[in-house]
Amino acid sequence: MSFKTADLLDNNEDRARDGSARVVAPMFKRYGGRPAFNGQIATLKVFEDNTLVREALAEDGEGRVLIIDGGGSLRCALVGDQLAILASQNNWQGIVVYGCIRDADDIGEIELGVRALDTHPLKSIKKGIGERDLPVSFGGVTFRPGEWIYVDGDGLVVSDQPLT
Repeated sequence: MSFKTADLLDNNEDRARDGSARVVAPMFKRYGGRPAFNGQIATLKVFEDNTLVREALAEDGEGRVLIIDGGGSLRCALVGDQLAILASQNNWQGIVVYGCIRDADDIGEIELGVRALDTHPLKSIKKGIGERDLPVSFGGVTFRPGEWIYVDGDGLVVSDQPLT
C-alpha cells in the first residue's frame, strides 16, 4: 500500500478531530532501508533490556510494526543490526523505538522501517525484564496492540482502524 500520512489525515479529518487518528510528536529520526511503512501495532515496554525485543522479533511479524517503549533512554541501544535482520526475515514491516538503536549504517541497508530517538553504541543488558502487548504512551500518543500505525517522511500517525 502506497500512502502519505498527510493525505491520510486529509482524507480522515473527522477521525483526526475526534482523536481516533492521532499524530505522534515529531521526535523520531529515520533509520532502516524502508522509508515508509505501516501495519498493525504490537507493543513492548522495556528499559535498557532488549531480551523481549529479540523474542518478539523472532516471531512471525505478519506485516506488523513493533512499538518499543524504552522509556526514552539514551544510555544504550535496544535494537542493532542483528535484530533488524531478524525482523526483516520474519515479516515485520517496521520498528519504532522510544529509545536508541545502534549499527545505524548497517540498518540503513536492511528492508525494514526503523524510527528511533537516536543512536548509541552500547548494547543493552539482558535480564528479560519488561512487558508485552499492553498500551504504551509516548510522543503524546497511546499505542494499543491491534491498532494501526502509518509512518513516512512527514511523521507517525496512529489510528484505531485502518486509514485509506
